[in-house]
Amino acid sequence: MDGISAQGMVFVHSAPRALLPHLEWTMGRILGGPISPRWLPIAAAQFRTEFHWRGDDYSGADLTAELMGWKSLRFEVTTGSYRWSFTPTLGLFQANTDDAGNILINEFQVKHALASTGSNAIELQRQMRSLLGQPWDEELEVFRKYGAEAPIIWLNSAAN
Repeated sequence: MDGISAQGMVFVHSAPRALLPHLEWTMGRILGGPISPRWLPIAAAQFRTEFHWRGDDYSGADLTAELMGWKSLRFEVTTGSYRWSFTPTLGLFQANTDDAGNILINEFQVKHALASTGSNAIELQRQMRSLLGQPWDEELEVFRKYGAEAPIIWLNSAAN
């Protein structure tokens, strides 16, 4: 790891109990050292955690790629300029974000949505919602409520 050049949040919204040690090992390997997130029970044998991370420029993408390997997880990874969301039913959503976390849609995405939907306003609305990640937000909102009162844990890379 080249040092601390990026930071963000990891939200594991739902993970089976059996995966928790494997997730900790995987996330620690990517972030440069052992981690001990606080896992909170949310349902029968399902747990959640959230923590602030610091690492190199690729840590957010690497975390996302590794977590996607476990198809039963629901999670989000954010950096100062990206957001990745994953659910078993929808798969991966990724978007550029600004400093406040707002999703940025570029002109080519808008032009493509306009061109591919023609005069079908309902389809245009569906595509715009998808570009904004609305289906993922709707599915994850049920799980986000469990984190509203959770303490935020700071996990630093071993390369400090």
